Amino acid sequence: MHYKDVFSGFSVNNLNEAKKFYQETLGLELVNDEMGLAFKLPSGGIVFIYSKDDHKPAEFTILNFEVDNIDQAVDDLVTKGISFERYENMSHADEKGIARGITAKMGPDIAWFKDPAGNILSVLQNS
Repeated sequence: MHYKDVFSGFSVNNLNEAKKFYQETLGLELVNDEMGLAFKLPSGGIVFIYSKDDHKPAEFTILNFEVDNIDQAVDDLVTKGISFERYENMSHADEKGIARGITAKMGPDIAWFKDPAGNILSVLQNS
């Protein structure tokens, strides 16, 4: 089987809020808004966001934004009004909410936040 393309999608409860958040706050390029919101990802893929009346936020990370400098990324997002999640089981998280996985030899440095619909996103640094 040959696939022409593959893309991911998820729901939100308000497309106008999602459009503003993903386009203005996170800086993703909107490529189509006819039946939902299609955003171009930095690696060239597409993510499709659609409205769902009975939307329930994902209880897992739906998008991970890889960055070169997690401290700078977190600081930038905080200036845009983003607050970062604090999870009880993340003993290696610092005051910014960054789980310092590299130092703890437990994966990447990562910090989680939510979109306006309550979906979980992250910024992460692999090295």
